[in-house]
Amino acid sequence: MAGATTARGAILTAGVAALAAGALSMGVGEYVSVSTQRDTEKALLDRERRELVETPELELAELAGFYEERGLVPALAREVAAQLTAKDALAAHAEVELQIDPDSLTSPWHAAYASMGSFFVGALLPLVAALVSSPSWHVPLIVVFVVIALALTGALSARLGGTSPGRQIGRNITGGLLAMVVTYAVGALVGTQL
Repeated sequence: MAGATTARGAILTAGVAALAAGALSMGVGEYVSVSTQRDTEKALLDRERRELVETPELELAELAGFYEERGLVPALAREVAAQLTAKDALAAHAEVELQIDPDSLTSPWHAAYASMGSFFVGALLPLVAALVSSPSWHVPLIVVFVVIALALTGALSARLGGTSPGRQIGRNITGGLLAMVVTYAVGALVGTQL
């Protein structure tokens, strides 16, 4: 909106609407995505449970084969597979074969709330910048606040993921600035044409 007008009321209306729509959209999108992932993981675990009941020897040989691929000699691979199967066959197979921990599937609600909250906080910063500044400072202050928000979320993502913050921050800022340039151009074009 800052590309289309300097009217504080229009910016507030559009900003609050975009904040609500974006946060809800991100939350619902994340819920659907993680629910689909969780459903897929549950189906894989159900199939593995059936295979363990129907063909236990074949499953034991398969598990031993995975350990051989990881470098264990056949006899040791078979022994490790047998001991892990005796302790918790599903967990042993799920970990090695499916890369799934059956006891800690991702919660779609947690993902939805995290995504919605992140979007809300990230969108609130530039909206506040537009509302507290004079019209001539709307765009520069929005850009500064957005860059700060993108840097903070990039640093937080890197910390949570245990990766290098520089790369994550750079990606966030580059993507965010590109999105701002495009949406500003759309606002300027539509704002002058309507």
